[in-house]
Amino acid sequence: MLRLAEQIGLKALRKIDPEVAHGLALKALQYGLATAPGGITSPRLACDLAGLALPNPIGLAAGFDKNAESLKGLSTSGFGFIEVGAATPRAQDGNAKPRLFRLTEDKAAINRFGFNNQGMERIGARLAKRPRDMVLGLNLGANKDSDDRAADFAKVLVHCGAHVDFATVNVSSPNTEKLRDLQGAAALSALLSGVMDARATLATPIPVFLKIAPDLTDGEIAEIAQVALSTGVQGVITTNTTLDRDGLQSQHKGEMGGLSGAPLFEKSTRVLAKLSAQTDGRIPLIGVGGVSTPEQAYAKICAGASAVQLYTALVYGGLGLAADIVHGLDNLLQADGHANVADAVGSKQGDWL
Repeated sequence: MLRLAEQIGLKALRKIDPEVAHGLALKALQYGLATAPGGITSPRLACDLAGLALPNPIGLAAGFDKNAESLKGLSTSGFGFIEVGAATPRAQDGNAKPRLFRLTEDKAAINRFGFNNQGMERIGARLAKRPRDMVLGLNLGANKDSDDRAADFAKVLVHCGAHVDFATVNVSSPNTEKLRDLQGAAALSALLSGVMDARATLATPIPVFLKIAPDLTDGEIAEIAQVALSTGVQGVITTNTTLDRDGLQSQHKGEMGGLSGAPLFEKSTRVLAKLSAQTDGRIPLIGVGGVSTPEQAYAKICAGASAVQLYTALVYGGLGLAADIVHGLDNLLQADGHANVADAVGSKQGDWL
């Protein structure tokens, strides 16, 4: 009955501006009006991600709750872990509206938000009051007009690190000019070294993940693998949105920004498998991009992901989709005889290479 009510609500939300609809979804979470299955786990699903004990490996990607406004509702949404942000040192408005577009025929979205957020001070205050019965991470960003973008990431980590369980260095958004340039080996190594130095100053150092783009050559993937291993980051989130527009049908396919959703699944999973091969199990990977079913989540895991995140699929399937995917993944693991999800990680990597 709750899923039926959610589907009716989704149908209504899809008739209004996407960004307004997104805001209403956050309000529903804040006021306890969203699907709330609570924590979902089993012996097969419970797993470790860079030292974090997850009840299940299905997470919410950054961008859904940019300002950490709906933490209580998200803590009971069925996800195994939640990532909020991106947060920048200073508040910024982001790009001009409209900046979010539904591509319904493609089960996708294009956004060009540009790291709109309320800044680390306000976000950090909310994180300090977070529910404790959740695994919570913060996506770190840099201000668009910053003189030292690399330093911005460390600054946000120092300010907010005491209140989260992990942090992600996001150098892969296509909507901040020249941000992706930081993925080059030399720039990325310097950036991550600075962030890891900042991490060492925390009373309790937390895992730091790197989030990369899907629009990378094999050589660039190999470089990122070496930098990630040499700088000591605890994981890589693979991947952010794409600039690729191949095969799209929707009227908004020509909009500028990052494409997410179903069309990204195969591309992001190939990058994941290649990075998994390059790192050879020495660092956990989090698979993101186009996941909307248990089978797709399982495919990411078999390609090399220790955990999986999703976001755009919620636009079409609702927040209750998280519980559906978690339960379905449990059944798939059981059917293949896996005692724990960790046993499946990378088991079919070769299918994607």
